[in-house]
Amino acid sequence: MISPSTIQQILSRIDIIEIISSFIKLKKRGSNYLGLCPFHNEKTPSFTVSPAKEIYKCFGCGRSGNSISFLMEHEKFSYVEALRWLAVKYNVEIEETELSPEVKQQQQVSDSLYIINNFAQKFFTDVLFNNEEGRDIGLSYLKQRGYREDIIKRFQLGFNPEAKDSFSQAALAAQYQIDLLQKSGLVTVRDDKPADNYRGRIIFPIHTQSGKIAGFGARLIKNNDKAPKYINTPENEIFIKSKILYGAYFARMAIDKANECLLVEGYTDVVSLHQAGIENAVASGGTSLTPDQLRLVKKYTNNLTIIYDGDTAGIKAALRGLDLALEEGLNVKLVLIPDNEDPDSYLNNKGPTAFIDFIKTNKKDFILFQLDIALADAADDSYKKSIVVNQIAETISKINKAEDFTRQQDYIRKSSQLLKIDESGLHSLVNKFIREKINKEVKREPVINIKGFDEVDNIDETARTDWSDETFSLIFQHELQEKAVIKVILDYGLKDFHEAKNVIEYIVEEDFDEELFQNKNVPLLINIYNEMYRQGMNPTARDLAYYPNNEISKLVIESTNYPYELSKKWNEKERTNKINKRIFNLNYEEFMSQIIHNENADEIIYLHDVNETYKDEVEDVLIYLKLQKLKRMILVNENDLETDTNSEKIREYMDTHLHLKNMQMELSKKKKIVIYPF
Repeated sequence: MISPSTIQQILSRIDIIEIISSFIKLKKRGSNYLGLCPFHNEKTPSFTVSPAKEIYKCFGCGRSGNSISFLMEHEKFSYVEALRWLAVKYNVEIEETELSPEVKQQQQVSDSLYIINNFAQKFFTDVLFNNEEGRDIGLSYLKQRGYREDIIKRFQLGFNPEAKDSFSQAALAAQYQIDLLQKSGLVTVRDDKPADNYRGRIIFPIHTQSGKIAGFGARLIKNNDKAPKYINTPENEIFIKSKILYGAYFARMAIDKANECLLVEGYTDVVSLHQAGIENAVASGGTSLTPDQLRLVKKYTNNLTIIYDGDTAGIKAALRGLDLALEEGLNVKLVLIPDNEDPDSYLNNKGPTAFIDFIKTNKKDFILFQLDIALADAADDSYKKSIVVNQIAETISKINKAEDFTRQQDYIRKSSQLLKIDESGLHSLVNKFIREKINKEVKREPVINIKGFDEVDNIDETARTDWSDETFSLIFQHELQEKAVIKVILDYGLKDFHEAKNVIEYIVEEDFDEELFQNKNVPLLINIYNEMYRQGMNPTARDLAYYPNNEISKLVIESTNYPYELSKKWNEKERTNKINKRIFNLNYEEFMSQIIHNENADEIIYLHDVNETYKDEVEDVLIYLKLQKLKRMILVNENDLETDTNSEKIREYMDTHLHLKNMQMELSKKKKIVIYPF
């Protein structure tokens, strides 16, 4: 683990403009910087970077964050990888916290293997371009396959000579240990003598997401029935095949922008596709897809298109990863290359345009394709068909995420039509598999769900015209209010508030209840802030913006990245009428963007002195929390009213209901907060 003192050194040297400018072009605009967003395609710059607040915000796609989260989003680094990247950039020596001897040993081995692999890549690439054998055999083979030198250099391809120990001798001369060379898979020992493991082969370095070389794939050039066509690095501390996708390091940005990952089988397929400008392609290395590989895809996109050979083996290979992909929530399509070709040969024979057109027009839905294959195999055999029904029901049951409910129902409908069975029967069978899966999982404590409490209030579209301008001078939605709670604590948490208590003490002791919040990261952040304060620290927004938990960091940034506040004049009827008509149907991001970027002088909302009004803002937050408590109490009371049959109890519930409603209305009048019907 990186020590806290090292992290503080890194954070103290961060220059967000310098970091983001390494990846995109920024222009100064007032006190901020503006550029084209790297996370979505746009022609008009909406990506704003604030050096004062050390945050960025895109008003087009809504992405926001700090220097570390930018590296995590843009380069797909982990938090630790982002810190290490920054440490190298700012020449900060990384100090590790005390590690156990076993962990320290493993880390040393991992570091040594990366160093050896880096040395090997340079050796193989040098042989390919600067050695006579490398040029005559290796380079000529690659060029014969149609690869340009620029793509060969980009993927750092190389060649290992035919001689028994060319690499071994070079590595030993560089004083690399023989046991580590063996562990890397580059060297083997025969008759007590070191020998090259990949001699006479084209070398494909396999990179991690951060660009380090974790291992190699070595392809045989000459025909040799006794030798395998490919040899891969054996599993070791840094090379775990099930967690790596070949080409992911080079494809990550293209996948993110295309919002689609193309998955092929082989190294050469990936290189050919990238050379043709189709850069969102990766390879599974010829193995069945694993959960870790699918999670790696999901870091970049939810859309996975699998492109395999159209033969029987290719079809079976594609279908093996289906259920895993569905469980990860991926939208999976399948393309089978016809006429005994693979993506590499099809691309070379038909060209990039034809290949792209073929992919677009021949994508098959994975589940329905599986069903077609199974039904063709079952033919008129009723027993086989019953097996198919069970298989497809189990497959559909894997689509178990709440946001995919509609997709699951659509599959049930389409599958029942293809199977010619009753839709409700298939629905029941799918639910049976879901229940069986739940029963196998570890039982959890039952959670009491109060009806309606976890639902976000929806504004009734038909009722909008009945509301007066005064009624909706500010539209309080959960997201806006919960961010307001965070913002008040970050801005004024340590300021005096009531009876020798500061803001954070008063909120936590008087009104704070974790169950009140839709976003469960809000109470977590409040607890983190309070704990830091109790430990004698004076937490700031910047401290928490760089908190290791990315969700907390993101929440802090989202709650503080708007440079303007609503003024006291916002409630003036004339101004309210004029602006509300224009922004009423906007979402929160659009709403705030309109305010911040408004260039019409007579509609500008001026800032007021926060030192004069912070207690009012805290009061607003407290009213919101109290209203949430009242809402919860009303729902519990209504639930009791519906279920109890005792007439005396019912009378008590009705009296309680009136009392709570009156309290709710009094609080609402105090700050003119709208209470939506529920």
